[in-house]
Amino acid sequence: MLALDYFTNIVEKMETIKNTQMDAINKAAAEIARRLEKGGILYVFGSGHSHVLAEEIYNRAGGLVQARAIIPYELSMEINHEKAAQMERSDGLGEILASSQKFRECDVLIVISNSGRNAVPVQMAEGAQKRGIFTICLTNLTHSKSVTSRDKSGKKLYDFSDIVIDTCGPLGDALVPVPGKNYSIAPASTILGAFIIELLVCSVVEAMIANGCEPLVLRSANLDGSDEYNRNAKKQITDKYPELKDIFSIF
Repeated sequence: MLALDYFTNIVEKMETIKNTQMDAINKAAAEIARRLEKGGILYVFGSGHSHVLAEEIYNRAGGLVQARAIIPYELSMEINHEKAAQMERSDGLGEILASSQKFRECDVLIVISNSGRNAVPVQMAEGAQKRGIFTICLTNLTHSKSVTSRDKSGKKLYDFSDIVIDTCGPLGDALVPVPGKNYSIAPASTILGAFIIELLVCSVVEAMIANGCEPLVLRSANLDGSDEYNRNAKKQITDKYPELKDIFSIF
């Protein structure tokens, strides 16, 4: 059954991540934890389907209060997927997005792109690094190293990243070959990317606690009392760092 093939293959990829990427994940988590302890913000950006992973870390039950998603309207596939695909390849937008963020030295940026070849994620990472922002990428190295760059620099996302985390997906992303057909189905990048994101969150929380710092974590909005709990968690960070009030909604 193709569904069982996908199950087997995706679990194997998760095992590969566990066996090959935990050093990079732990190093990234240690850096994120150090910056969050200083009032930093963890920004996450992804274009195309990768924007789903930016949403995965933002405002989630059990997630970090100090995580923020960068999801530009221009790159939203829900509005117009063909336009978004073209915009992701456009020169200059990534730099505009980087320059328009209120990055501080204590912040950190994760840029997510399965192929790592399109201009917007490449220039977003490049722009962040130029501004002294510690930059982490999630990318499929097998795919990225097999294709040419679409950025004018000729470089790819991993070239502008302080830490590279490989999602360990296959070339072309689709994980299950269909017998007798010339195509594969069932992409891996969303599940593997979300898996890595949550591994990072777990490791960040563990590192902060080990450092004697209490991480600010959100509760599910659908638990009784959670609105007040989450409001107080956000208030803790804005009381200590008033400059952050404009990026937190205190409802």
